[in-house]
Amino acid sequence: MTINRTAVTEVAAASSAAAAQHFSSLLAFETDCWDVHESLAGEPDFVLLDVRGEGGYAAGHISGAIHLHHAQINDSNLQAYKADTVFVVYCAGPHCNGADRAALRLANLGRPVKKMIGGVTGWLDEGFELVTT
Repeated sequence: MTINRTAVTEVAAASSAAAAQHFSSLLAFETDCWDVHESLAGEPDFVLLDVRGEGGYAAGHISGAIHLHHAQINDSNLQAYKADTVFVVYCAGPHCNGADRAALRLANLGRPVKKMIGGVTGWLDEGFELVTT
């Protein structure tokens, strides 16, 4: 009997142990819009950073987000936060690497960080609103 392989199964799936390690790792680096939204409704245990430019932030941002452009992330601008403060960064969306740049800067400063996948695009896709300044 011949087994037909599709593009999906042409490369075998990872072992369960490897998959568990991979997805556990992803969740250590990323969070999603829904989890951020739910957390902001209570007492969040993180600081939400909008790392886009001034214009993007002013046009609409997530309520409670602090604006700090990714290029401005440095020790001096983070002095107000304890060393173990978790930062969640977001930018415009999946087509933007500003959140990745911000996450890298924070990690290089020894700060705990996660990226909110989807950014503003994902936030709006979930039906959540933005606020303006």
